Amino acid sequence: MGTELWLGAHSVSAPKLSARHMTKADLVENVTARIARTAGPTISKKDCARVVDAFLDAIKEALQEQKNIEVRGFGTYKIRQRKTRMARNPRTGSPVEVSARPVPVFKPSKELRAMVAGVEADMLDDDDDYGDS
Repeated sequence: MGTELWLGAHSVSAPKLSARHMTKADLVENVTARIARTAGPTISKKDCARVVDAFLDAIKEALQEQKNIEVRGFGTYKIRQRKTRMARNPRTGSPVEVSARPVPVFKPSKELRAMVAGVEADMLDDDDDYGDS
């Protein structure tokens, strides 16, 4: 179990996070704990899960409609058109044509890239073009 947080008369368990990945349930617990720390226990885990689901659904719907989503300081979700290409069937080795199709991509913001790299944002190049392949 995670660490216990004491907030006045209320206590909230901080989520126990895996070192390698975070599930949607972990995200809901983390967001609920953060809201409890800053605003008091004003939102239930169930309501927070609804907010997370609604947020993710809004992103999926926008991408399905071929819209880009920009979240300042976080990144941009885009639809990229992949070209038709030739591939190989892994079982037979015969060539197979893969048709053109739209694919979702995520381009992290300069601030997010700097945070992950543990450097200042001004140390990164502005022309880094992640997610554009």
